[in-house]
Amino acid sequence: MHAPFDLPADLRIYSAIDTRDALLAWVAEEASAGHDYLQISARDVEEVDGSGLQLLAALSNMETPWHLVEISEPFAQACRHMGFAYWLDKRYLKTQAGDSAS
Repeated sequence: MHAPFDLPADLRIYSAIDTRDALLAWVAEEASAGHDYLQISARDVEEVDGSGLQLLAALSNMETPWHLVEISEPFAQACRHMGFAYWLDKRYLKTQAGDSAS
């Protein structure tokens, strides 16, 4: 099992560039390691806006699929309000062990 990318507590426009740069560097490392999917943890996210969610949506345009392994309540609420509730669907949300969350 490989370690997930931990999203920062502040996932808003104010930190978007730094988060994007860190995320892209991590994606490159994961790809070079031969991982066939990416794991993203949103457990620490306290504040999120559309810019933060756009960073994750952009991952969907990359070759390697991704899924969430953990979420915070503020992140879940933002997903529901901004049209990304399907990211929270238990069929897609994964635990760190790789099983579907219950």
